[in-house]
Amino acid sequence: MMTVDNLGLFIASGVLLNLSPGPDVLYIVSQSVRSGVKAGLAAVMGITAGCCVHMAAAAFGVGLLLATSSMAFNVLKWVGAAYLVYMGVQLLWSRTKDQALDALQPHAPADVVDLKKIFFKGCVTNLLNPKVALFFLAFVPQFIPVQAADPTLTFVLLGCLFNLNGLLVGMAWASVAAGLAQRMSRVQKNLQRLDRIAGLMFVGFGVKLAMADAAVR
Repeated sequence: MMTVDNLGLFIASGVLLNLSPGPDVLYIVSQSVRSGVKAGLAAVMGITAGCCVHMAAAAFGVGLLLATSSMAFNVLKWVGAAYLVYMGVQLLWSRTKDQALDALQPHAPADVVDLKKIFFKGCVTNLLNPKVALFFLAFVPQFIPVQAADPTLTFVLLGCLFNLNGLLVGMAWASVAAGLAQRMSRVQKNLQRLDRIAGLMFVGFGVKLAMADAAVR
């Protein structure tokens, strides 16, 4: 049975989980450092949109398919892993045309940054990770009372609360990363090196996802 205290535990757990470094946090930080806080916030919005889709899918049964069908899980897993590796390779091989100018002014002007593209990439990165859907299936039901009149509605409300936490934490990541990039000359002069590091990490996340096993019941 869920008590009022459980809601506080749910919120605290959600904040801690959203603070944990992963592909989403890496994407937010990398965009914030490269192109400023607006780009970071666009990444946050895209990732949150992906989480909302996963939450809705889990609430209405689609996520259950991923938890019970190894084929469905593996298909999405391999597509997601390939996409993460693709993003990593792009960062590893990317070349800045005006490196000298970027060293002096790392943040691209607002009209140059494609915020829609950043949003879309963030959303796709999240959507192609089946572990997010399985997370909602495993985590959220623990806080739903057995006697709940409408478990699906309760699931959706808790999922929305979790995503709100994720949105706020992501915005904090974006603000802090962009602020540090403006103040730290070493960060400003080594954006290309940061791209390489981020690229290797994305490839690593892709390999890790490819090796993940389906939680088939």
